[in-house]
Amino acid sequence: MSDRDDFGAFVFGFLVGGLTGAITALLFAPQSGTETRTMIKDKAIELKDQTTETVEQTVEKAEAAAKEAVKRAEVLLADAKKKAAEITEKGQVFLEESKEKVAKTTAKAKKAVEPKKAES
Repeated sequence: MSDRDDFGAFVFGFLVGGLTGAITALLFAPQSGTETRTMIKDKAIELKDQTTETVEQTVEKAEAAAKEAVKRAEVLLADAKKKAAEITEKGQVFLEESKEKVAKTTAKAKKAVEPKKAES
């Protein structure tokens, strides 16, 4: 959000600076009023064209950056899903191995207890 505000301030400063410079140059130029008005008009059109071009280029760059960000996010999401699936699989294998170990230990414990019960 701050970048957007900075860009707006930049464009505004660009426009104000351009207009101020153009007007100052024209007012101090040794020309007739008609020539000065024509020159101001031409400079205003030129400045408008430059501003339009700058804005268009900035929008294109912003769109490209947004598309790149979406692509990166999609890649990260795919990687995260893959890692989650791997972890789930490893967890399932560990759970099954643990169940088998518990079952074996339980069976051994029962066998060890049964002969002692028979002796009693």
